Amino acid sequence: MDEIRRVFGSPIGRVRSDSIASSATQSSGSRLLLRQRLAQLMTCVDDLDPSPQLQEQVVRSLDNAFLVCGKRANRTKKDNFRLHMVTWNVATADPPDDISSLLHLNSPKTPDLYVIGLQEVYAAPHRFIIDMAVEDSWSHLFMSSLAPRGYLKVSSVRMQGLLLLVFSKLAHVPFIRDIQDTYTRTGIFGYWGNKGGVSIRLSFYGHMLCFLNCHLAAHMQYASQRVDEFEYILDTQTFDPKESSHILDHKLVFWFGDLNFRIQDHGMHFLRNCITSHKFNLLWSKDQLTMMKKKEAVLQEFDEGPLDFQPTYKFDRFSDRYDSSGKMRKPAWTDRILWRVKPKEPPPEEEKDEDRDSGLDEKNTKQQQEEEEEFPLRLKQDSYTSNMEYGVSDHKPVIGIFTLELRKMYETPLVRVYAEGEWSADFDAMVIYSPLQPFPSSAWDWIGLYKVGFRSVSDYITYTWVKDDEVSFNDELTQVYVSKDEIPVLGGECVLCYYCSTLQCIVGISSPFKVQESKVAVEEGLAPENINGLDKATAS
Repeated sequence: MDEIRRVFGSPIGRVRSDSIASSATQSSGSRLLLRQRLAQLMTCVDDLDPSPQLQEQVVRSLDNAFLVCGKRANRTKKDNFRLHMVTWNVATADPPDDISSLLHLNSPKTPDLYVIGLQEVYAAPHRFIIDMAVEDSWSHLFMSSLAPRGYLKVSSVRMQGLLLLVFSKLAHVPFIRDIQDTYTRTGIFGYWGNKGGVSIRLSFYGHMLCFLNCHLAAHMQYASQRVDEFEYILDTQTFDPKESSHILDHKLVFWFGDLNFRIQDHGMHFLRNCITSHKFNLLWSKDQLTMMKKKEAVLQEFDEGPLDFQPTYKFDRFSDRYDSSGKMRKPAWTDRILWRVKPKEPPPEEEKDEDRDSGLDEKNTKQQQEEEEEFPLRLKQDSYTSNMEYGVSDHKPVIGIFTLELRKMYETPLVRVYAEGEWSADFDAMVIYSPLQPFPSSAWDWIGLYKVGFRSVSDYITYTWVKDDEVSFNDELTQVYVSKDEIPVLGGECVLCYYCSTLQCIVGISSPFKVQESKVAVEEGLAPENINGLDKATAS
């Protein structure tokens, strides 16, 4: 036993898996050191010919040591992702010509995700019908601004004037899965969608995120109604699967929009003096959302950065002047961005002293592992401010920049897809794909051909069904046929994307490849204006 104590520096009756793992993870040679110390331990155990109970304890401690050591190694491998969030009540206005400063397009730090929530997008009946058939002007502007910079619109949802858009860098797209959206009406007794909430939930590298964009009841006297509407939205919006069926089941929730909370009690003169002198903190105690958080449990679960920017409502349009109309509405922080990281489950009640035994260390180790596996996500707000540059609305947009730290649950896409051989419109082509992990494939899955810089999943040049157009397959690879008539005559830089209809998302993207210009078209002098619409899309 003295030999074992010498090796591990602790009594044999308290051989702890965490002490083994701790010493084994302190240097670059951790794995080798762990093996050496385990070998020493087993030699000592064999020499002692211990009791079966002691053997069982040692083996259990060794198993846990491997688990803890592996988990600690994984804990060090965390990635940071930058989120750029915008909320803006656009007051039925047409979009401005340039949104570079809104999206920080000239910043050296590029976001991984953009999440944009708009309220009061123009939704007159004739306009709304047109927007349903073709994209609305706001969505078009955001996609046109972000696509050339390598961002793809992964999802969007609209309910009358409420619009929510989520964009991602292309590299992350195969790891954004389980995308669903829904909406809740709260206007006119729940029958009208001028007020309410729209949400998008998704899995980002295995972590469930939910984005909720709300427009709540207006006017000073309806603070309690706004909270009631928020709670109603939380209760009524549901998703699949059951593990994250409600908004608050998600690991990370962003709640933002025109929440319409006002600054009460203070007079107009005091308000404007505080704003002019940038003494915003003197107004915080009378901000209705801050006040409601003190007595509403559900609001207390949400965090918000300090309101160190001037109230974003209500302005005369195309100016920095607060409402000068006859109504003279008081300035307010109506436009907000809050977040909630799902709290950890409370630990089980502690055992009584007499019930504790040598298995307690194992229990604690497993509990730590489960907590790290369940909650390996952290969020930090880097910036929370308004942008005074834009005057198309009586609201100013609010921008929140966040750093999301997490440990990826997977780093391999579900499908590998690539173009076989040379592609041109002069001959039929082949796509090859191979599943890299099990996933719910179906006959409705398809592979799309996209121009490099495409804006959304519906932006394909052409597509092929993975089952109907299948040519051959084996256990590892499947070949899918693409007719030459579907390939753009002018060629260009393209990518292939495998779309899973069950998961409602892209699960594999090829490397960019060159589609060659058709030699037949060149020889025949086919002019671009005579080429079909597919080629015009590729040429644009």
